[in-house]
Amino acid sequence: MNTADLGLPVDVPSTALFTDHYELTMLQGALEGGTAERHSVFEVFTRRLPEGRRYGVVAGTGRVLDAVENFRFDADVLGFLRERRVVDEPTLEWLSSYRFSGDVWGYPEGEVYFPGSPILRVEGTFAQCVLLETVILSILNHDSAIAAAASRMTSAAGGRPLIEMGARRTHELAAVAASRAAYVGGFTTTSDLAAGFRYDIPTVGTSAHAFTLLHDSERDAFQAQVHSLGRGTTLLVDTYDVAEAVRTAVEIAGPELGAVRIDSGDLLLVAHRVRQQLDELGAVDTKITVTSDLDEYAIASLAAAPVDAYGVGTQLVTGSGHPTCSMVYKLVARAESADPKAPLMPVAKKSTGGKTSIGGRKWAARRLDEEGVAEAEVIGTGAVPAELADRQLLVELIKGGQVVAREPLDVVRDRHAAARANLPLSATQLSRGEAVIPTEYV
Repeated sequence: MNTADLGLPVDVPSTALFTDHYELTMLQGALEGGTAERHSVFEVFTRRLPEGRRYGVVAGTGRVLDAVENFRFDADVLGFLRERRVVDEPTLEWLSSYRFSGDVWGYPEGEVYFPGSPILRVEGTFAQCVLLETVILSILNHDSAIAAAASRMTSAAGGRPLIEMGARRTHELAAVAASRAAYVGGFTTTSDLAAGFRYDIPTVGTSAHAFTLLHDSERDAFQAQVHSLGRGTTLLVDTYDVAEAVRTAVEIAGPELGAVRIDSGDLLLVAHRVRQQLDELGAVDTKITVTSDLDEYAIASLAAAPVDAYGVGTQLVTGSGHPTCSMVYKLVARAESADPKAPLMPVAKKSTGGKTSIGGRKWAARRLDEEGVAEAEVIGTGAVPAELADRQLLVELIKGGQVVAREPLDVVRDRHAAARANLPLSATQLSRGEAVIPTEYV
């Protein structure tokens, strides 16, 4: 796997420094104390959903698998750690041969999750697992936040296609990850060519206001675009006067004009006027695309408008008000000694302030009602009840350090659509509320 496939600059040799300083100092302490080789189980979960959200979306799993594979301490990385005196020489020697050889289980990407869901389980020695905390959380927290926002937006769109176009509103590497997560959440295309190149997401785009302003007249700009891109192109009609622009667009492209884009004004009102004008001009098949700082609420407000597609940028790539999912990576079980046969014992943080966790290696299943609709997220540490045996959610992702569960992004996207459809109807409501199904511990 090339680092370019991760959305990394080509001169970044590995993902090993996508971590926090204290991961390495914990490693050093464990190596010195003789506890580094204790078998350990870490789990990723969130104690609560972002305020008002009814469900979460697992996204970024494929990128996590790539990151774990590329977690290597090469000469440059080791030199940096040595120069900064982050850890001592014995620890650097240990890191020089680091390869994750443990197991990872998790919810399949695209699945929905709820408070307490063991979204990812990382199992191996303490030394191997603790180093992966930061990179795993940074990917899952970001991508799942974007996918959740995208899911809400696609639900609000009611089947109308959405274009991801937020690259200019976030970090250039985050933009690629955001585009991938948006696709998982149901968006159909992206404007970001890097995302198209790395993840095979369909890309689209035509022109901005600058192209119109470049020309001596709007007519000249439209003629140039149609001549270059064909009659099926999308013409931006709100640089000057919308009604005049629509008239000019149809005169130049004819009824075969693919679409017009509206990027400002009262979108509901303008869309109705443009639709009426297009129909009167004979361009009955010309579609209308709207952009302009849309979020799920604005999209829902346009449900009755004659809009055919939406372009979403800022609100999408910032998680529509919730840029993280507050996922944590906690040690939930560890062996009593470094002996490979030593039994596991559950461990958990018990501090006050709402940051407690539940110890033990967990399984998760989703219980359905008589109509096949999800009614509870069931989590346990013992035997799985017979009636839930075929409803378990965790799947094997990495076995003995080898990735065993890579899959096409379209499969992930379809899985999310199916998972969301299997939730109660109230899951798609935009009004604030609690998780759409409860989490039950057994």
